Amino acid sequence: MRFMWPSVQIDFSRRVSPRDLPELMDGECSYEDFRDCLRSLQAVNRWLLGYRPTLAWLRQLPRGLSKPLHILDVGCGGGDLLRQIAGWARKRATEVQLTGIDLNPFAARAAAESTSKELAVCWIAGNALEYRPDTPVDIIVNSLMAHHLEDEQIIALLRWMETTAQVGWFINDLERSEGAYRMFKWLASRVGWHRFVLHDGPVSFRRAFRRDDWVRLLAAADIPQDVVTLEHWRPGRLCVGRWK
Repeated sequence: MRFMWPSVQIDFSRRVSPRDLPELMDGECSYEDFRDCLRSLQAVNRWLLGYRPTLAWLRQLPRGLSKPLHILDVGCGGGDLLRQIAGWARKRATEVQLTGIDLNPFAARAAAESTSKELAVCWIAGNALEYRPDTPVDIIVNSLMAHHLEDEQIIALLRWMETTAQVGWFINDLERSEGAYRMFKWLASRVGWHRFVLHDGPVSFRRAFRRDDWVRLLAAADIPQDVVTLEHWRPGRLCVGRWK
């Protein structure tokens, strides 16, 4: 049966709180449903060029850094972004130490199942803000994670990344717009993605961000706007980056 959304007028002028508009993948579910949802999200990222902003940002990294770069993916989900980063590092001949952390213990399990042991990625179930690594973290990335957080949680995340990342950090997330919302709904109605994705995708765009949201959140985190980049990426991404 095809998933149907109610036809209602939606206000995109403000960000909807995740508390007021929950996603199915954030609730109680089986491991199999969560894993299959993550696999569909990987397909979404491929279809909608979701890895491109993060990889383009990483290409700005100066060459010649002598130590292995410790790259931490916060909210790593099924680990697909770190697998893409591993490919970037291999092509660049850059030695990396890759760590993925996610609050949901199902994520570490799913990521480990989907990732070659040769990549030697460390998967952790836990709160990134409480993570105390054995080696300093050089780069922190996250993708499609920030819109799962309330504003106060995003501010705490920004402060933590600014303090923890030695080289830089990058947030790859959605841009809130009616056009992106409708584009996703049209595509999802024609592709056999997991039912969680069919529901959560449009919800995510309503919980996503516009430029003014990030300006406000960065100011609240005491991060000057002139040290970060705010970049629009089609289709439907708005990304925040910081090199130190």
